Amino acid sequence: MSKPVKIVWHSFCVHDRIQEYRRSYPDPVMTHRGSNAMTDQRPAGYSPRLHNDDLGPVPQKWTWYNILAFWMSDVHSVGGYVFAASLFALGLASWQVLIALLVGICIIQVIANLVAKPSQQAAVPYPVICRLAFGVFGANIPAIIRGLIAVAWYGIQTYLASSALVIVVLRFFPDLAAYQSVTFLGLSWLGWFGFLALWVVQAAVFWTGMESIRRFIDWAGPAVYAVMFALAGWIVWRAGWDNISFTLAEKELSGWAAFGQVVMAIALVVSYFSGPTLNFGDFSRYCRSMADVRRGNFWGLPVNFLAFSLVTVVIVSGTLPIFGEMIHDPIATVARIDNTTAVLLGAFTFVTATVGINIVANFVSPAFDFANVAPSRINWRAGGMIAAVASIFITPWNLFNNPEVIHYTLDVLAACIGPLFGILLVDYYLIKKQQIDVDALFNDTPSGRYWYTNGINWIAVKALLLTALVGLCFTFIEWFKPIANFAWFTGCILGGALFYAMTRWSPVQAANMPTPVAQS
Repeated sequence: MSKPVKIVWHSFCVHDRIQEYRRSYPDPVMTHRGSNAMTDQRPAGYSPRLHNDDLGPVPQKWTWYNILAFWMSDVHSVGGYVFAASLFALGLASWQVLIALLVGICIIQVIANLVAKPSQQAAVPYPVICRLAFGVFGANIPAIIRGLIAVAWYGIQTYLASSALVIVVLRFFPDLAAYQSVTFLGLSWLGWFGFLALWVVQAAVFWTGMESIRRFIDWAGPAVYAVMFALAGWIVWRAGWDNISFTLAEKELSGWAAFGQVVMAIALVVSYFSGPTLNFGDFSRYCRSMADVRRGNFWGLPVNFLAFSLVTVVIVSGTLPIFGEMIHDPIATVARIDNTTAVLLGAFTFVTATVGINIVANFVSPAFDFANVAPSRINWRAGGMIAAVASIFITPWNLFNNPEVIHYTLDVLAACIGPLFGILLVDYYLIKKQQIDVDALFNDTPSGRYWYTNGINWIAVKALLLTALVGLCFTFIEWFKPIANFAWFTGCILGGALFYAMTRWSPVQAANMPTPVAQS
């Protein structure tokens, strides 16, 4: 059998090159590893240590609406609701908040477009793209970092949604309150019921595959909008438009103090979306073209986030004159409504929204990340279930209720997020000149383009560790606390700059530089 021809895809001919690449596959190799093992069909010459059907190139059928729906699912959640409301409580005028929202979300839009391109170009997920910069085995480092963050947040988001679900259950079945006082591992029996119920629902949706997930998020985001517009209309009707305020803070700042808060709000928006943006390639790989990605990002990020934030502040502001207190939890607000049907519909929709964000942001990501560690033994479903089971064992309710523990756990991992952006983007756009040798991504021999040193690019690893230490200083050293919210920007810039400089000075930099396109 002839050796596979190496193909380098250019962004200006993505579709044709993908088709050419797939037609040029040699005969597939079938491997069977026992009666209970996974059957893997892969092109000859592709290492089973690097490839399975979930990590390899996929058909690209998604349109711009699917990307819009992805961002709606990511934004339209209880966490997104509380975050949006918190921005209007910073002591800023409404127009200042809107400026901060737009600037922050437009930065994320630009970054999302940059992150999306290599995965859309090669039709492979985030951990495989990491092989460009970190090496075919070194890519497990950024993949595991992102996977662990996702596992922690998956558990926390499930717990928060289950807590809201318990509130609604007690509204209709107050006798169950007795089960709130009996606890196991720090969670009440009723809390366990809510947590496991949502855990099973999310696992069931995930298990059906990416196509079912796409269909799920396609309607989940718009459904939340329908309920939120209805809830906002009810709030305005009950409270009166004169009682609606777009400033939720008790005191409004001015001058340089206001300017500082605007900059802080911009940093908060970027930091909030940095997690799902880092592995956005897990979804952009399914898109037909970068034009679809950019269009979906435009409607899904600045337009969608601004609209969602405005509706959120109307609802939160109106709860004060109606209920006598400002309620930041949308499900708690829905639970106060007198109409039983409205309560059930609203609670179901917001719980569905939380399921949506948990799947797209915290389930799909670790599924690919953990599958990347051992593709021959762990497929996408197995990787996802590893994350789901791990989310139970970390007892996220204890993690969430202990701010010091969650601070040390998540902030240590998050210190790596900014540097990862910088390293991956600099490598693809400045070092590799937007060229990807797809065959080499699955080649574990020393002759492979992304082999570096025993499969690891130590330059990328060193740049990540050094700049992550800077991020940890921002987080844990008191002197840096006033600028801690800018750790992402610092990490991204320093990580990218250090990686670029070390690569240019390294004697192995030639291995990183692009080579002429090989025609099949």
